[in-house]
Amino acid sequence: MIFHETKLENAYIIDIQKHQDQRGFFARAWCQNEFEAHGLVPRVVQTNISYNHVKGTLRGMH
Repeated sequence: MIFHETKLENAYIIDIQKHQDQRGFFARAWCQNEFEAHGLVPRVVQTNISYNHVKGTLRGMH
């Protein structure tokens, strides 16, 4: 996750970092530790985004 500061205090534009391969990509959309490192206190622990080019692609849980 990439946090970009804005002119507003404690307001950020957050870009995801895509981990891509031939199947598509995976990205972390929310991480409590990263938000807290920027002075934000979230209630959600983590969310992720996954996209696959091919329907029915199976990804393992790590």
